[in-house]
Amino acid sequence: MKTVKYATGLALGLAVTATLVSGTVSAAPHPASARAIVPLTNADDGRTVTVHAGDQIRVQLTGSREQGVMWVWSEPQASVPATLRRTGGSTSPGGDANAVFEATESGTSDITSQRRCVAQPGQVCSHAVLLWKATIKVQ
Repeated sequence: MKTVKYATGLALGLAVTATLVSGTVSAAPHPASARAIVPLTNADDGRTVTVHAGDQIRVQLTGSREQGVMWVWSEPQASVPATLRRTGGSTSPGGDANAVFEATESGTSDITSQRRCVAQPGQVCSHAVLLWKATIKVQ
């Protein structure tokens, strides 16, 4: 019995490692009644994620402060709302932004957010706007 548990754990660990090394994240196959929750953060910029209809994508972007300026995120949006239905989202005074999406039908949609600088009194900001983007493929 213990051998089976260890072999199963090893196989699962190898599958997860192979997924992470590939650069593309895929939610594991699951029955229609099971929903996967896929978290995305600042570090997931540029990633492609494959999910299934019914899965939930949770985006949490963290703002930052440095040298008298604050970098703030806009609320994440989906490029194809028919594929990714946004069910919630907000921004915080500290520059963070989050959103929750439900994968509703097969297709591909980008989730994007923009990061911009907000100067504190007496400081100067860059006018640069940086784009965060993750591509979601719904099967």
